[in-house]
Amino acid sequence: MNVETPDDVGAYPRLSDAQVATLAVGGTRRAVRAGERLVRAGAPSDEFFVIVSGTVAIVDDAGRVLRVHGPGRFLGELGLLEGQVAFYNARMIEDGEVLVVPVRRIRTLVEHDPMLSDLILRTYLIRRCRLLDMVAGFRIIGSRYSPDTRRLREFAVRNRLPHDWIDLERDSRAERLLRDLGVAVEDTPVVIWGGERVLRNPTNAELGSLVGLPVPDTAREVCDLIVVGSGPAGLAAAVYGASDGLATSVLEAIAAGGQAGTSSCIENYLGFPAGVSGTELAERAVIQAGKFGARLLVSAEVVELAAADGYHLLRLAGGSALLGRTVVLATGARYRRLAVTGIERFEGTGVYYAATHQEASMCGTDPVAIVGGGNSAGQATVFLAGRVEHVHLLIRGGDLGKSMSRYLVERIEQHPRVTVHHNTEVRQVAGDNELDAIVVENNHTAERETLTVRALFVFIGAMPCSTWLPDSVALDSHGFVRTGPDAVYPAEGQRDSGRRPLPLETSKPGVFAVGDVRSGSVKRVASAVGEGAMVVRHIHEYLERS
Repeated sequence: MNVETPDDVGAYPRLSDAQVATLAVGGTRRAVRAGERLVRAGAPSDEFFVIVSGTVAIVDDAGRVLRVHGPGRFLGELGLLEGQVAFYNARMIEDGEVLVVPVRRIRTLVEHDPMLSDLILRTYLIRRCRLLDMVAGFRIIGSRYSPDTRRLREFAVRNRLPHDWIDLERDSRAERLLRDLGVAVEDTPVVIWGGERVLRNPTNAELGSLVGLPVPDTAREVCDLIVVGSGPAGLAAAVYGASDGLATSVLEAIAAGGQAGTSSCIENYLGFPAGVSGTELAERAVIQAGKFGARLLVSAEVVELAAADGYHLLRLAGGSALLGRTVVLATGARYRRLAVTGIERFEGTGVYYAATHQEASMCGTDPVAIVGGGNSAGQATVFLAGRVEHVHLLIRGGDLGKSMSRYLVERIEQHPRVTVHHNTEVRQVAGDNELDAIVVENNHTAERETLTVRALFVFIGAMPCSTWLPDSVALDSHGFVRTGPDAVYPAEGQRDSGRRPLPLETSKPGVFAVGDVRSGSVKRVASAVGEGAMVVRHIHEYLERS
């Protein structure tokens, strides 16, 4: 007997009669038969289903029933709003009736009905989280020691794509699956969907295309505004630019969220007293930007900023290019690597630069070490301390509160499973195929100690993502982009050399910089969002002058 799945965490709410009536304005009712498939995994869908009568089963590829929904409930998850293919199958268990609403109508409701849109969005976010915890979507088969396997897994994890990783080194299923597919071990990693579609060592763009993520094409486009990077600053610029009527495109090399997207919980961001994960903040911003018409392209690595036909030309690694009247550089910064011999061989398998649920699942419950004294390290410490046996927090100085918010310091100092090692630095990493221990040294006494840990998380300051910019705009001595009074236009060949740069404008007129990549910026999510919003006003001023 198929009993309806209870709604224990808000993932399966029931719509009120008034909400169904609102949706019915733009939808049609349709009779459906038992066994009829409403949603097929791996296929795109542009229909939002509300169950009027009858029951619907969510099933996996093997036909096992995962969930059952009855009248008043609706289908779908986050990918439906973002244009991705479905990561689940849905079929009728018994005869009934459904209300079918075009997804474009749902996107319109997001603008005009905040209560209904918030219910749908919150539900979809929870469902995507649940899908990530299940064996759903595509499979990645590859060795944990393969750089390409780590690349594909990072792309899937950072974009929150439901998938299953089958490790060649540990999973007994791997060789059998490869043999059944006729794939040699040397051809791995491979991506498989449904046992039929096989991609041998695909690029990130190819994997993105498989699941329906928007990726660059070869056509050259012209935009009013091109935003490079989709962290909080870039997404804010996209939201405010698109809402002001600017034709806006966002170019992102890996996934939306930036450095903030690697945070498990941001508790000091205005309006979220209970905290918000970096990925949820990014997903909400992506949907919001799309609502206003901004387009986000992933796997869009910019390699050059030049000029062509009176526009700014952005060339991408894949060969395509975009032209823009204005450009916002929001490429952010990345955490520095530790200068420890041999550490690179553990990256992705024991050494991490993010602390999300994915990294936590790799650690199990074994002790871990965290290096860093800022808020990111503090957030990771609190998050991981709730999951692992013990956390060793290593800081170079003697004062934890020097660069960490007080609320995090208090939690860390009071947590029974956290030990703070002051004046401590990592000197060695040990292990054969996996990290087994680290050797640390007190930088005051030179005393060394071996800590048995299975993972090392590194949050030790930021390096700007600006290596492709030195010949384009002025940078400071650390590689951050100069703006405003600190940026000086070249004297020759510049049309606007007679005026001073606007506050967030670089040394190249019409090119702006916001967020962590900007010299002198405050490294906080709130300030990044503020700069992203403020830069749009400068863009209008620039366009008016031009």
